[in-house]
Amino acid sequence: MPQGQIPVIAPEATIIIDAELRGGAAVAQIVRYDIPAPTESTLSDPGCYQINLCLTPRPLNARACYHAHWGPHRFERLGDIFMIPPGEALHIKGDSGRQASLLCFLDRSAVNGIIGHELVWTDQKLATTIDLTSARVRALLFRLTEEVRHPGFAADRMLEFLTGELAIELARFCLEVDEQPAIGGLAGWRLRLIDERLSDNPTAPSLGELAELCNISVRQLTRGFKVSRGCSIGIYIESRRMESAKRLLVAGENVKTIAFAMGFSSPSSFTFAFRRAVGISPSQFRQRQTRGLLTS
Repeated sequence: MPQGQIPVIAPEATIIIDAELRGGAAVAQIVRYDIPAPTESTLSDPGCYQINLCLTPRPLNARACYHAHWGPHRFERLGDIFMIPPGEALHIKGDSGRQASLLCFLDRSAVNGIIGHELVWTDQKLATTIDLTSARVRALLFRLTEEVRHPGFAADRMLEFLTGELAIELARFCLEVDEQPAIGGLAGWRLRLIDERLSDNPTAPSLGELAELCNISVRQLTRGFKVSRGCSIGIYIESRRMESAKRLLVAGENVKTIAFAMGFSSPSSFTFAFRRAVGISPSQFRQRQTRGLLTS
């Protein structure tokens, strides 16, 4: 059984486990962090896949690097879902603040047994784990969060079913990355331009706008982005916009103001998009913050 040890973000950080479920091949925890100062840390586990779903907005400048594979100055943006393969060390740096996450520790044999062999983690494959955009993995993690927070009848069996399906989806994700061409991705400066546009303006850009920004065709943009980030640019844009929406909700903005600021035609269309991406409505998300998810 995985030990489910909470990664130490910083020696002075306050860490609280709000809820936990344990099974034969998995441990799932809802954890709160109070990090008083900007910090850097290295996370690793030789026996487990670590999956982290941030239940609160991920800090904008959270970055991560696989130093054993990349240069010391290559830090990629950390998504609201990331995964650390067993035996790999991920170096993370970010701001102070309060955060809450679902942590899932999945025994490496559960994934390797499905694939049939031990995975070899290439640079390209590692890059996709820092911002894991699979909609199926996201949906499973939200379902797992609800089960950990409110365990029902036969919760141990439900944990087994959910983490078993999660292992299958992670295996599919890894195999899909292997099948992608190793060349043809976007240059780092183009990816940074796209990220800056999404950070500076919450409205959804058109593919034409982003292609012009990067000085390439729409065809080159869509193909190159999929190679670089392992997901379609449309899915990525939606994920980044919903992260911005979370921050606005936590800051106290009302749903109507957020909807129109982000370019939605109505609050209901924004609510539909938010629920599809996050798994709960904007009002439910805000209520969880005010009920003390982040208070220690």
